[in-house]
Amino acid sequence: TCVQCLGDGNTSLQKLATSIVFFFCLSDVSCNSVEQKIYVELNNTVPCVRLLNATHQIGCQSSISGDTGVIHVLESEEDLEWPLSKGPNPPYMVLLESSLFTRSIMMKMKNESNRVAGVAVVVPNTSPPEFSPHTTCPNENTGVYSDNYGPNLAHCNTTVWNPRGNGLSYEEFDFPVFSLKEDNETEFIKQCYLDHNRAVNGSAPQYPLCAMQLFSHMHAVTNTPTCMRRNDINFSINPEMVCDPLGDYNVWGSIRPYNDTVFGHKENESVVIAAARLDSRAFFWEVSTGAEGSVSGFVTLLAAAQALREVTHEAPPTRNILFAFFQGETFDYIGSSRMVYDMENGKFVIDLDNIHSVLEIGQVALHSGNNLFLHSDPVSRRNNTVNDVVKNLVNNLQSSTAGLGFLLVEPNVSQPLPPSSLQRFLRAQPIPGIVLADHESAFNNRYYESFYDNAANLNLTYPSDLSPEEQLEFVTHTAESLTDVATVVARALYKQAGGDESRVNTIKADPKIVTQMLYGFLVSSNNSWFQAVMAPELKNILKPSPPEYYVGVAMSSTPTRLVQYLLANLTGAATNLTQSQCQKPDELPNESRQMYSYLWVQGIVPPNSTERDSFCVRASVRLTKAVSPAFELGEYASKDYSTWTESRWKFIKARIFLVASRDLEMLTLGVGVAVLFTSLLVTYFISTKADVLFSSTREPASAAY
Repeated sequence: TCVQCLGDGNTSLQKLATSIVFFFCLSDVSCNSVEQKIYVELNNTVPCVRLLNATHQIGCQSSISGDTGVIHVLESEEDLEWPLSKGPNPPYMVLLESSLFTRSIMMKMKNESNRVAGVAVVVPNTSPPEFSPHTTCPNENTGVYSDNYGPNLAHCNTTVWNPRGNGLSYEEFDFPVFSLKEDNETEFIKQCYLDHNRAVNGSAPQYPLCAMQLFSHMHAVTNTPTCMRRNDINFSINPEMVCDPLGDYNVWGSIRPYNDTVFGHKENESVVIAAARLDSRAFFWEVSTGAEGSVSGFVTLLAAAQALREVTHEAPPTRNILFAFFQGETFDYIGSSRMVYDMENGKFVIDLDNIHSVLEIGQVALHSGNNLFLHSDPVSRRNNTVNDVVKNLVNNLQSSTAGLGFLLVEPNVSQPLPPSSLQRFLRAQPIPGIVLADHESAFNNRYYESFYDNAANLNLTYPSDLSPEEQLEFVTHTAESLTDVATVVARALYKQAGGDESRVNTIKADPKIVTQMLYGFLVSSNNSWFQAVMAPELKNILKPSPPEYYVGVAMSSTPTRLVQYLLANLTGAATNLTQSQCQKPDELPNESRQMYSYLWVQGIVPPNSTERDSFCVRASVRLTKAVSPAFELGEYASKDYSTWTESRWKFIKARIFLVASRDLEMLTLGVGVAVLFTSLLVTYFISTKADVLFSSTREPASAAY
């Protein structure tokens, strides 16, 4: 049809248009294959993205069309001289091993960013001696300590909690930074560098050179007030948002249910809160595993909740126990500050005056020696009433360790609370509380808020001859240790809530449940136990890898859903309700959605069967928003609440290719332009002579018969 158009047309415009169409008819067939021949797409990459708060932006981004540079493999810090000054072919895309991913090297490249197009970090399968890209004083500006409250304790003046922190996660880089796995793709990139780019005896390499292109352009700029204002003034029919508040849901449950439609103060109600955080982060987007930073704490609390189920049903304590799992704590206590805000404003089932005391489970898996530490706030303990309750909680914890092989001790010196959700409660009013942790002062965690805080950091290893299902059941030393901690926590909570002292020693956490949780949260969430306790519609969130613990902007993340369903299964009761009844329990007598959650779960696959025994779980487990109050109030520059947002982007991509010399590129462009004008001239000539070139001798008319 393209050729017919050329022959039948009568004007030069038609001929020109037809020629263009003919060109695209051909190019459409081959353009995809040509692109595949030019570029090698990199699939196992993770970017650093841009985050913003009330005052500034952090993270990384590329230009809108991506950043391209000649690959240089950095072999030592001294080797930086080539990409930063000596190399003749800037800008460079610097590929470095994780051992060279240091503050010193990254800041040197940041200061010479006109010669650095981007950075690719090779993440090995083994961990370095230590690495923490977080700050030395986490959440220092949004905790309880300030110029008005314990000023001598503020800003880590007396205790530096994370001395290994290099602060890289809170720097801004105006070039893209990606991580690469130590696999075949990385070896291919290194070989491409060796074949084309490596300088020999200091001489410049010859073209073509191996180059890399990284795409990670971020839409948001400057700070949260700016990006939220841009969100609000978009007048298009389909408005394009540029950033979103970080947030998720908190998970909470209680041993006695609360009507979730009745908020505010409860008369004659006293509640002990047991808390842990759910989230973590790393320098790169969504590669945070948080083994010690978060998983050790919330697994311990889940195991303690399960250990309390039977005794609290048989001999309920006088006080209620509320289990709270907070999301977004890494980013200035998003989850805990929202719960406190809701309590202060009559939007939660209890208020702050109903709280008797708080026990928070921090990092508890890496204790050296036989001691765990009980941290409390020295400022609030100046109040005699608060001090008496704290002393009682300390005594309940210490007396619960009998026969378990470790001790709970208070730090030898007066020091502030470590970074913890309890600090947000104390900002509201003096509430007695303890933070249980494995460190007396500085964190034992050598990989705080980094991608190395994984199963290996907890020494979570399995015999090589075990199948995945056997690993799920294998009780590791770490599981045994956390089981003992969970037992102590459960006993202390029961005593603190006024439970029957004669039943305390019957409370024991289950090591099998702990080992299954550690495997599911740190090795593979797609295992038979997690499958059994999840809803059928949520089975696709289970992966053959651990979940990501970065809070993100997508509500109800995988960790949130897993903890919600696990807490319901571990503390609730299996019912005989059918699936339809489970979805509409209010139509039945003695059932109420206001008092309980009803969750339909898959159940196990019985032996000699292919169908699951699904059932309905009734539990007093709920989700509440974990989005900073700053966004509900519209106070995007708030100094009291978290203001962290995440920039939006169009796509993330990385690829490598061979780049020709500048001279060859200009020559190719010149030849292309010459061919274009020649083809236009030929087309014009043909169109003007079309009546001659395409004329045909007419046949005589047919004779009539």
